[in-house]
Formats: sequence, C-alpha cells, structure tokens
Amino acid sequence: MRWTIRPIREQESIKRLSKELKVNPLIAHLLLQRGITNYSEAKKFFRPQLTDLHNPFLMRDMEKAVARIEKAIDLEENILVFGDYDVDGTTSVALVSTYLQETYPNVATYIPDRYSEGYGISYQGIDFAEDNGFSLIIALDCGIKAIDKVAYAKKKGIDFIICDHHRPGPELPDAAAVLDPKREDCEYPYEELCGCGVGFKLIQALASKKGETAQDLLPYLDLVATAIGADIVPMTGENRVLAHYGLQVMNSRPRTGFRAIINQLKKSELTITDVVFIIAPRINAAGRMEHGQHAVNLLTATDLEQAQKFAVEIEKFNLDRKGLDQEITEEALHQIVQNREEERYTSVVFNESWHKGVIGIVASRLTETYYRPTLVFTKSGDRLAASARSIKGFDIYEALQECSEHIEQFGGHKYAAGLTLLKEEYGRFKNQFEKVVSETIDPKLLTPEITIDSKIQLARITPKLMRIIKQFAPFGPGNRRPVFMAEGVADTGYGKGVGEGEKHLKLALTQKGSSPIGAIGFNLGEKLGTVKNHQHVDVVFSIEENEWNGAVTIQLKLKDLR
Repeated sequence: MRWTIRPIREQESIKRLSKELKVNPLIAHLLLQRGITNYSEAKKFFRPQLTDLHNPFLMRDMEKAVARIEKAIDLEENILVFGDYDVDGTTSVALVSTYLQETYPNVATYIPDRYSEGYGISYQGIDFAEDNGFSLIIALDCGIKAIDKVAYAKKKGIDFIICDHHRPGPELPDAAAVLDPKREDCEYPYEELCGCGVGFKLIQALASKKGETAQDLLPYLDLVATAIGADIVPMTGENRVLAHYGLQVMNSRPRTGFRAIINQLKKSELTITDVVFIIAPRINAAGRMEHGQHAVNLLTATDLEQAQKFAVEIEKFNLDRKGLDQEITEEALHQIVQNREEERYTSVVFNESWHKGVIGIVASRLTETYYRPTLVFTKSGDRLAASARSIKGFDIYEALQECSEHIEQFGGHKYAAGLTLLKEEYGRFKNQFEKVVSETIDPKLLTPEITIDSKIQLARITPKLMRIIKQFAPFGPGNRRPVFMAEGVADTGYGKGVGEGEKHLKLALTQKGSSPIGAIGFNLGEKLGTVKNHQHVDVVFSIEENEWNGAVTIQLKLKDLR
C-alpha cells in the first residue's frame, strides 16, 4: 500500500472557515478538501434540499422527450419502458414505468436477456415492440451508441427516447429525444447522474407540467439512491441530494419490494454502504443468474406477500451467484499462475464455460489480488464477451479504444467497461492490450494507494467528532468517508486474529496514555506480529460506530498499519 497524505490547506483558510462555521479546525480542513469554502456551501453539504435540484429542462432534448410522451398518451399509444439488466437499468425501468402507470395504463416493461440479447437495446426487443403494438420505447441506462438499432426501429414506425449517462460516440442515435448529460452539446449543470438519475429528471420534467414538484416524487427516490450507490457515480451535487433523500425513504417508507428484502435483514438503519453491499447485489443477481425482469417484478410489486416470494427467489439467485463467482475466481487465478502471467501489467483471462453473469464480479476480484487493469472473457453465442475493470487513476476505456481494431463493440467508462470480439481476435487483442497498458500506465499506480485526509491524535476521537463525521454521509466517490492516520500507537496486548482462519485483526489501541479504543482490520490478520509486545506502529483508519448487543461504541476500521 502507498500512503498518500492529502496536502494541508492554507492555515488561513482553515482558520477562516473554522470561525465562520463555528467548528474545530479539523472539520474545516476536511470540508476544504471537499471543495467547501464558505457557510453557504457547507449548508448545502450538511443540509441537502430538494430545491437544490436543477431544472430538468436544462437538459438537452428534455422538451422533446416530454412532448413525445404527452403525444403518446394523448393518442393512446403503447409505451415500452426498456432498460439494462443491472441495478441501474432495472431501478430505472421500475421508476419510469410505475410513474407513468399511475395515470396511464398502456405501459409495459422490457429487460433484455443477458445471454441471448446482450447489453443494451436489442433487435429482439424492437421486434417484440413491433409484434405487440408499441410505438414508443423509452430506453434507460443504455442506447447512446445504438445508432443502427434506433434506425431499425424507426423503419418499423417505432420512436425512441434515449435516457443514458454513458459517454456518447461521435454520432448520436436518430431518436425522438436523446437525454444524456455527457452529450457535448448539453449544458446541463451536472454531468455525473447515473441512468436512473436521468430517468428521474425525465419524470421530474413530466411532473412539473402537472404542477408537481420534486417533493411529490419523494417515494421514487429509494430507487434512485440504490442506483447511485450501485453504479459508483460521484456522491456530489445532485447525486448527494437524491441519495440523501432516497436513504430517508428507504429507512422510513420503502417501496414494498425493498421492504421484502429489508425484512430479511437485521438492520435498524440502512446506510449507502448497506445499499451497495446488501441491496444492490440481490437486485443484480436476478439479471446475472436468471433474468433482470425478476428484479423489476420485485421493485414494482405492491403486495407484500407477493414481494416476499420475489425476494426469496432473488435471495436464491444471490446465493447461487456467490458460489459461482468464488469458483470462477479460483479458476481464473489458477490460469494466471499456470500461464506465468503474475508479472504482467494486465490480467486477461478466458474460459468459454465461465458464466457470463458473474465475469464482472470475477474481474473485480482479480483486481483485488493482482492490482492492475483486468479483463475476464467468456463465450457468448459465436463471439467472446468480456467485463473490464480498472485501477485508480487509469482510464481503461481509453486503453480499449487503442485496441479497437480487434474489438467488435465496447462501451463503459473510465473504471469499468464491457466488450465483444471474434474468438480469432482474442490472442491479438490480449497482446495489444498488454502493450498499450505497459506503455501508458504510471508504474506507481500498480501499487494500491490509501489517501489520508489528516493525521489525528487518538485522544481527539470523541463522540462529538463521530456525530459530525456521520453528517458527512452519504459517502461515495468525491466524498469518501474521512481517512485518518495516527502515529506511534500500540496495542494494549488484546490484539488477536478473528474470523475464519483468523484472517481479520482485532486490536485495542492507545497512544501516549490515551484511553484504549477498539479497532478492526479486515484481511489484516497476517499483520498481528507487527503489533506484538506493545510495539509502536502507525495506523490508517476510518472512524465508525460498532453496534453490539444494543451498545454503540466508536471503533477504528483499519486500512493498513506499519
């Protein structure tokens, strides 16, 4: 691990903000690091308001999208709400379809099959629309590069409204409207919405025509918060507002489908971390193991008994997914060792029998082991399909562009992408990808980095500090949970390995006579020897609450020690 301490802001700025907000200098320092420089910005950060959301009509083509939907309703056309099979896509479909169905019955949903149709808009989906009399398709979380498919639909008299957040290509589809804040000609003030976020802007625009405000759309925000967390978009600007209120809905009056999942958990209050690691994998498991429509069925259910049946079904998909991704990860790691590729700049592995639904997870697991850009391939019809994952600071999308002569199609963003290619191109692609990465990556990026916000004395970690840090939530990219470093700390002698195989580290730390404070280091069990016999160490950690038997205590969540 590389430990990097973020630069200390100018003492004058810290002193000024500390005085203006009446907070201690450490809090002022943390806020300045997050770009918050005055009382007004701090108020928006700590007290997000729905009124902070931008006017949806600032988004290019929003007027066209609303007009086309209003026309469809006036003419009693059938509307098909189409979305990808992952969390962002299925929550988007649930969001837009339930909103429209509240006042208009001729609305149905369509999720493509991961295996027979693949990612995004499909010819099969368009044929389904034609066969069933749909003349308008609203595509969510996909479609920005579907030039040929939108043209194919147009010939059949079917219009598209595209709601996407991925990077567009040089040409846009010939759709009735293309909503994407990443369009070069779009001046919408916030670019980082997820697909469900773009879908929310669409219903916000439709609602405003009826005299409704964002407040009236609160019940939909549990879906938006789930997509924001799962899609790992920045937790800034509008995303922070939407996630803040979405979590409130999730914890106070979640939709029936979420309640069916939450009822299975022993959690008093869900955080965005719970949404990412508990809720999202279950929704994703439907599209990975069976079909994404199962997730939409759960998210749109209104009867709790029926929703609980859907939730049990999805729980089984999730358990099957866990077993499968563990098995394939072991096979992929073995392949890397067998081919003597441990020292390469990239991991590129392939087995035609690997389950397409979990190769993205396997790519993430390999990245945790061999910290480098990673692709996991499997067979998909008469092609090979891959999921790509990157490491902090390296743009895998650009690297794939450099290999485009060997790729049939690809899409995604800086840290995650998907692609297909012909089997005979696999070897050439693998060599080219290794060459591109080896020539362009900064070698220091290949060592995982921990970014430290500030040094701190253990004695300064108090319930008051914990209360303020909790108000920094929801956490995510652009607003990570604060990370601290304490120097010269020692274990009281309590230290031990815990968990299966004692792979986790549990300590009680003191510093210069301070009261002991509990610490847990996941996957740091091998470092137990470093703290034996009261040896002094430096530790990097975040500060969290630990709830046990009804008692809540402050605990350090260790990231590394040396």
